Amino acid sequence: MVSIDTYNACVDFPIFDAKSRSLKKAMLSSAGGAIGKNAQNTVVVEALKDINLHLREGDRVGLVGHNGAGKSTLLRLLSGIYEPTRGSADVRGRVAPVFDLGVGMDPEVSGYDNIIIRGLFLGQSIKQMKKKMDEIAEFSELGDYLSMPLRTYSTGMRVRLALGVVTSIEPEILLLDEGIGAVDAAFMAKARVRLQELVKRSGILVFASHSNDFLAQLCNTALWIDHGEIRSVGEVSEVVGEYEGPEVGEYVRDLRERFENEDTSGN
Repeated sequence: MVSIDTYNACVDFPIFDAKSRSLKKAMLSSAGGAIGKNAQNTVVVEALKDINLHLREGDRVGLVGHNGAGKSTLLRLLSGIYEPTRGSADVRGRVAPVFDLGVGMDPEVSGYDNIIIRGLFLGQSIKQMKKKMDEIAEFSELGDYLSMPLRTYSTGMRVRLALGVVTSIEPEILLLDEGIGAVDAAFMAKARVRLQELVKRSGILVFASHSNDFLAQLCNTALWIDHGEIRSVGEVSEVVGEYEGPEVGEYVRDLRERFENEDTSGN
């Protein structure tokens, strides 16, 4: 059974040369957690502290919080990139980590080759990606550029290609970090539809985002992380309302109702 369970999970980053107050402050602002000392008396940033999550099939969780709050660190913990310093993290299922749309791509080879490379990075086989090649090419709308090296692409073109690959996979657990933005509005609308289809195919979604539109459409639960700790968890509009204010929460509630009505009418 697909599941995610963490029990008082903590992630500490040691600061081996933290002798000045200014360096400590810089680390704190970038990592978002609290500064303390571990059992070896080493100065550490507590990037995540006492995280308790219990997710099952069908859960779609949106992570909210300021930059450096710990959202990306939590995704890396769930993917196995980081081991908990204390506590435990038990993730059962095939994980597709999507942290940076540019990771797993080679600037010196063609867009077609990068479709294969990015797919392999996400746990797909060469055969699987070759079958999806035409469909990804059509979605990306890159045309002849797909035969050119990735280094000739603009940022928006790279995002288009990466989104095409990411949204073609079949994950059991989808860990998605926001990196979607450098594309035009028309393409973003098309990407939003494909992302929703990807979420429907996944067993569990954990999505770190600053986009309330995406949260409203893709998630049924939100989790507010503040300085490495869970501040609030619950229905998306309620948590966003706590984090950003009641007016924003009401906006998200209206969005969710609109998306739900569109889904119902579409069926």
